[in-house]
Amino acid sequence: MRELRRSNNLVYLSFAETALRAQGLTPIVLDQAVSAVEGSIGAIPRRLMVADGEAEAALAILAALDRDHGHN
Repeated sequence: MRELRRSNNLVYLSFAETALRAQGLTPIVLDQAVSAVEGSIGAIPRRLMVADGEAEAALAILAALDRDHGHN
């Protein structure tokens, strides 16, 4: 698995996950339960992950999203 982004921004993570799925990739968001247990105060960011074989395509998609929509 390859980590693409680490963030506490739930809107961005949802947006990125949806964009990756729309391109046929299979992203997962890790640490959602741990973050929720600690009250979502931001101490434990969630991680957006994909399989190693999808990482290059996923990073290109996220770079375009970041450029076009000003996210990080």
